[in-house]
Amino acid sequence: MRARNWMKAAGLVAASALLIVVLTAAGLLAFIFYNMSAGRDWTAPSEKVSAALTWTGRDYAFTGEDLLGEERWAMLIGPDGQVAWSLRKPADVPEEYSLTDVASFTRWYLNDYPVQCRVREDGLLVIGAPKGSVWKHDMSMGMDVLLQIPLWFMFLFFLAIGCVLGLAFLFLRKWFRQAQQVRDAARSNWINGISHDIRTPLSMVMGYANQLEEDPALPPARREQAAIIRRQSQTIRDLVNDLNLTMRLDYEMQPLRRARLRPAALVRQAAADLINGGLEDRYTLGLDIPPEAEKITLLADEGLLKRALMNLMNNGVRHNPDGCAITVRLALLGKEYALEVDSAGGPGAPDAPPPAPPSGLNEDGSAPHGTGLKLVEQIARTHGGRFEIIQSGGCFRGRIVLPADPQKM
Repeated sequence: MRARNWMKAAGLVAASALLIVVLTAAGLLAFIFYNMSAGRDWTAPSEKVSAALTWTGRDYAFTGEDLLGEERWAMLIGPDGQVAWSLRKPADVPEEYSLTDVASFTRWYLNDYPVQCRVREDGLLVIGAPKGSVWKHDMSMGMDVLLQIPLWFMFLFFLAIGCVLGLAFLFLRKWFRQAQQVRDAARSNWINGISHDIRTPLSMVMGYANQLEEDPALPPARREQAAIIRRQSQTIRDLVNDLNLTMRLDYEMQPLRRARLRPAALVRQAAADLINGGLEDRYTLGLDIPPEAEKITLLADEGLLKRALMNLMNNGVRHNPDGCAITVRLALLGKEYALEVDSAGGPGAPDAPPPAPPSGLNEDGSAPHGTGLKLVEQIARTHGGRFEIIQSGGCFRGRIVLPADPQKM
């Protein structure tokens, strides 16, 4: 894995360098294109060649053969259009020229020979190069364009920097996502494996504890101890289930089975399940559903909302071992409605749960405090709502606030 990361990093650097080189080369070519001299300066300036050609009184003397090199040639066309002097002039280059001929080759080609010209007092000096050796094109550039050249270079520079940073961002984001997916998959497999391994022995513990709790041959103290074992085993089972569900919600692995339902019926069903699950006599359970809330409906996942209510009610039971009064309330809050669970007579929860990591686990892999409340918050957020905790004195209130839906069933 580390070698692959190094290869990816090397590829990113190479691609970035190549991009910078390409853009820089494009900028240089554009600059040369707009500032080229149209072939007027090849090897030596024409004025130096012209200075090396002098009239001795009877003929011309030339001392600039080194300036021309071995392949270039030169000639001097007099005012009468006749060639007055030449050096290595090709045979297919004429000896006589008209004004039209001179105008046609001055800036271009003479019989396909690229040439450059210089005006002298005694005529026109023509310096030629071999065919196909120089590319010439007529170009011009306005002063406004010339003044824009620094802006061009600045634009290309920042464009290259932006492209490199953008490319690096795309690659790094892809790598981070892949690494995150690997970690998420490993964490998910670990939680699923632990949950599966816990269920079988936990079921046996709960079964034997229930048998001991109901055995009349045991002293009351022993039967109470067995009841404590059963209740704590149920707490562990609920915690495992909450971890699995909160993980699926975080990773969007839990499909929402939305259907239209009545929250009032959902509250009654959750309360009935709590009582039928063996709610002890030291706990009292009450419902507060105003008449106007009986007909409101909601498009939601019934199983998840019911799970959230059960978590809030069990939270009151779990944190009030000496008993408390639990009230489940359906309240209307303007354009919202709230599912509330009050635990009066006890704390309900030691403290508001701190934000848990996305996986529902601490950094060391252990379950954080308030995993059940974390799950309630996730379920509320999944339905487009929010979860609020109100704790004052001996009363704890958990409130699930959801958008109101006045549509009737």
